[in-house]
Amino acid sequence: MFDKEREICVCNSKSMLEIAESIKEHHIENMDQLLKCGPCDVGNKCESCVEDGYENDGYSLAMVLSLVKQKRL
Repeated sequence: MFDKEREICVCNSKSMLEIAESIKEHHIENMDQLLKCGPCDVGNKCESCVEDGYENDGYSLAMVLSLVKQKRL
């Protein structure tokens, strides 16, 4: 199970749960939409959260988007 409170986008202080809720609320389907979504505001500073994760551990925006699409989050 995933720690839904884990910060994914550290620069914007966004947790996995906050990002997942934003993805659902704004009907985001892909990474381009996620990164350009003004209300979501993620991946726009250091950008390490986009693919590799802030700690290079794979906990990333791409992973959150995938889990939401799979309805696992």
